[in-house]
Amino acid sequence: MKPIQTQLGQIVNFYNGAEASFIDNGQYTIYGSNGPIGKSRNFNNENAIIVGRVGAYCGSIEIEKNKFWASDNTIVIKPRSDNNLEYLSYLLIRTPLRSYAGGAAQPLLTHTILRTINLKFFGDSRYQGQIADILSNYDNLIDINRRRIQLLEKAARLLFREWFVYFRFPGHEKVKIVNYEGIHVPEGWNREKLNKYVTFKRGVEPGSDNYLESQEDGTFPFYRVSDLGTRNPEIFVDELHTKGALLEKKDIVVSLDGSVGIVSMGLDGCYSTGIRKLIIKGGRINRSFLYCLMKSHYMQGVINAYSKGTTIQHAGESVKHMNPLLPPQKLMDTFGEIIEPAIDEVLTLLDQNQKLVQARDLLLPRLMSGAIDVSEFDIKTPQEEET
Repeated sequence: MKPIQTQLGQIVNFYNGAEASFIDNGQYTIYGSNGPIGKSRNFNNENAIIVGRVGAYCGSIEIEKNKFWASDNTIVIKPRSDNNLEYLSYLLIRTPLRSYAGGAAQPLLTHTILRTINLKFFGDSRYQGQIADILSNYDNLIDINRRRIQLLEKAARLLFREWFVYFRFPGHEKVKIVNYEGIHVPEGWNREKLNKYVTFKRGVEPGSDNYLESQEDGTFPFYRVSDLGTRNPEIFVDELHTKGALLEKKDIVVSLDGSVGIVSMGLDGCYSTGIRKLIIKGGRINRSFLYCLMKSHYMQGVINAYSKGTTIQHAGESVKHMNPLLPPQKLMDTFGEIIEPAIDEVLTLLDQNQKLVQARDLLLPRLMSGAIDVSEFDIKTPQEEET
């Protein structure tokens, strides 16, 4: 079977998102241009594709089959006639929507732009379903791993909060509470400058002329701030242009320009100037404690408080003001011994997901172009399995 040429506006309908009202215990997920961003008690869409409309995540694709709220930074897409929603989401993932964006200060997509995009697609809904079923098997495994990662990180975050925020660590009943800088803390805890124990190494900017579209020998994936969420950079750079700004998967990074405060691990490659690699000096702080600390409300608050800029935020100055309350060495080491296996498991799952994404993305263009014909495959769509 061969795909046919059409315009996107011929096979889908477009709808605007709306300003969201956030609530902690809301029932419905709020989607922004970079995916889920919170919860709401209301919904304005269901069973649809969400496209990032503006900014760093312009052109990003999410699919949500349940009821949700689409924010005003998104455009919602729904199939016309009996076109398969999942198939259309994969079709859009393969289409470089961001390259069609207009806008001066930042990239912007509109209904008009999207409507006229030319693409090739299979008109037979059953065939669409077969393609979607193959690709969704990969995504289902990826989602299972993501949920496991979320549970592991939640467990680490809760233990960190219990010990180092609420001071309910093992043996806390026997520790004297003292007045320290106007607050009540366990005896032996001290506020110290984080940059005394951690170096924040800034990345590099090779220049767009040196960006490569595919990976070759002697090149590295190039992570920008917008890639920290997906962990799937679309550009690469030659080793000559990395200037030593390289990451291993065990490294912790934080974004201090653009979308500030994003903390991540599991990256392997070169990184941009908007990102800092955290290099631990000496043995006072361990990796598990540092990772949880950087994600804590305190540290995120410091980053945001010292962030400057209108269109683009810059939070490099915040490093000077990161003065966390540090526990005694033995307690921090105990926390590291408990949490380190969970961090290692997170890195393993991230690595598995990266390989699943690579396998899916290799298969995606071949399925969408018809290079692999699935018409003879014995694949039943969900609708067929119900009958």
